[in-house]
Order: sequence, then C-alpha cells, then structure tokens
Amino acid sequence: MRIAVYLTGGIACYKAVNVVRLLEKKGHEVRVVMTKNAEKFVTSATLASLTKYPVLEDLWLKENEAQISHVSLARWTELALVVPATANFIAKMANGIADDAASTTILATQAPKYVVPAMNDQMLANPATQRNLAFLKENDVKILDPVIGVLAEGYKAKGRMPEPEAITSWIEQNLRETLPLTGKKIIVTAGGTREPIDPVRFIGNRSSGKMGIAIARAAKRAGADVCLIYGSISVALPKGIRLIHAETTEKMLSAVQEEFPKADALIMAAAVADWRLKKVADQKIKKSMDQANLDLSLVKTPDILKTVSKNKRKDQLVIGFAAETNDLLKNAQRKLKEKGADYIIANNVSTDSFGSDEDKIFILGQGKPVFELPRMKKTKVADKIVNLLQKSLFIR
Repeated sequence: MRIAVYLTGGIACYKAVNVVRLLEKKGHEVRVVMTKNAEKFVTSATLASLTKYPVLEDLWLKENEAQISHVSLARWTELALVVPATANFIAKMANGIADDAASTTILATQAPKYVVPAMNDQMLANPATQRNLAFLKENDVKILDPVIGVLAEGYKAKGRMPEPEAITSWIEQNLRETLPLTGKKIIVTAGGTREPIDPVRFIGNRSSGKMGIAIARAAKRAGADVCLIYGSISVALPKGIRLIHAETTEKMLSAVQEEFPKADALIMAAAVADWRLKKVADQKIKKSMDQANLDLSLVKTPDILKTVSKNKRKDQLVIGFAAETNDLLKNAQRKLKEKGADYIIANNVSTDSFGSDEDKIFILGQGKPVFELPRMKKTKVADKIVNLLQKSLFIR
C-alpha cells in the first residue's frame, strides 16, 4: 500500500522514524511530508534515506530540487498517516486550513486518514482540541488516542504517543477490517494471447481484457498486492498495479509460474489460445496466384490452468474462466473437474460478451452448487468475484 506519513512538530517525531521503518518492513511503499517544526526534531535526510524518496517540505521548490509536488503526492496516496499529530495540525485538518506543504497536501488527499495525536496533557484536554478531534472522528478520520506516560515536561500524564509497534499494529488491524485483502498477493491474467503464424500474422481471439482488468482493479481496491499478467488488450491498463506483458500462451505460463509461488491466489481471466503453429514461418507467407489453400499444422499450447492447479499449495486459491458458445454449464463442469481449479467462472460468449461492458456469469465450485448472477456491469461482476476470493481465502 502507498502510505504518506506526515510528521508534525512534536518531540515524538524521533519515534515516527521507527514507524516509517516498520511500515516499510511490512511491505508498504512510504513517502514522507514534514512541517518546518518537525525538521527541528529529525532531519529530512534521515527520512529520505529510509524511504528512498525525497521528503516534501515546501510548496515552493528550490532550483533543481527533486521533490514530488503536493498534488502528485495527494493523488499517489492510498493512506495518509499523521504521526505525531500536534494540536496545531489537528486544528488545521479540522478547519480546512492549508498554509504549508503538509496541510495543503493532506487537504487535497482523498485517501483514508489516520491520526496519532501527541502533546501536553493540558493541550489535549483543551475543549478546542477535543472539538477538533471529535469533528475528525465524525468525518471518518481514524484516531489512535495518546497513552499515559512521561511527557516532555517530565511528569506522567495522558498525551504520550504510543510506541511505533502499537501504531503499525493499529493500522494493520484497521486495514484488515476496511481492506479485507490487505497482505494478500493476487495474480490476475487478462486479455487474449497471440500465437504467431509468421512475422506479420497471428492466431488470436476477441478478448478485450475488460473483465480481467476490472478484477485486478477490484482486488487492488480491496487492499491486495496485485500482479496483472496481460496479453492483447483493447482497454487502458490500470495504474498502481504491477504489470507483466505476455503475448503468447507459453510466455503467460512462464510469467504465472514465476509469480504464483509467492501468491495467495490466481484468477485466470485471460482468453488463452489452445493451439499454436507447429512451426512458425521465418518470413511473411506469400500468396501465389495458383494457390487455393493454405494448410497450417497446429499443436496444443500448454494448459496454464491445469498446470498451476496441479502444483498449487493447499493455502492457494485458483479461479479459472470458461468462455463457451454452447452447453455452458456442462462444459464448465467438465473444465472444473479436469483442470482442478477451485472455482470456474462460466460465461456465454456466443452473444456480445467480448468487448462488452456487461456480462452474465455462473460460479461453479468444487462440491458446491452452481451460483447464477444476473447480467450486470463487468465492474460489478469483478466485485462479486473478489468477494468470493476474499471469503474463500479466509476459510482455507
């Protein structure tokens, strides 16, 4: 997950460095924003060294200075964490004040916001601070309350920032509740494969890649670490998802086999070619005037779904697709049995399914009744499939 960490000017800033370190250790991509007062406690060089990204400190860049703009960072962010959060910065957030890089960026951020207040106990108890915290909570900002401990003034009271381990555990717990696939690695295949005839021509299909890409996006929204392996597509590729292009069936199999040992699930939404040429011509095949026919010798391509299903671990899930033009459920049941996948998503492509924004599917599972879904947008179908994925992964 892409996390923007905001450091504001409290003495607890030194502990925020360890929060950044722990988030990175858990596999998150972290970038840092600092207020001017935060820089009095820790240096931006320390945070830049940890994250390998420039720290955003100022709205006005110096000449030749390498910084991401506040607008770009706001769009990049999938979770915003303010740690430590001073009373001043909390007041800015609650009242929409944007007078520096940090307050401007977080105001422009649409991502979920997590705030860890740390301050003197009297400042924390002040009615204005309590009103601001209450307002943020009412507007779905997550707040981790300060703990009782020795404050900067030397006495023990409520206002101390929790330890970094407690902060990262709190974030992970919230992510599990709101983003159910957090921590899960999902592979999705999309589009059609192409098998070359000669340097110009190929055997292909009409797959647009819409369904697979919709599934990849839905899995990403659910918090998963998604790898999209795609062939020929006619739609835009998603941003923020790791992409691998595989033109032929053999290349797609190789990519899947490379990624699958590290994954929790595979969704094979790609329309994979069943046949390839026995011998691909080195040069473009010419048409002669007296030639009435062209005979091509074809051989089977490797069966990706069957190969992966046969070698999967018990804790891994494999979902395949059956795109049929007749005897939909009969052929899908046969495919489920022969391939060894956990589920088959069956759809009839004799209508206008290829390239359409809508689809009607049946879900078939090992030892489970057939579940029929009404015709709906492919984005909605993708949400249903990801919901199935989520439930199946957590009961294994």
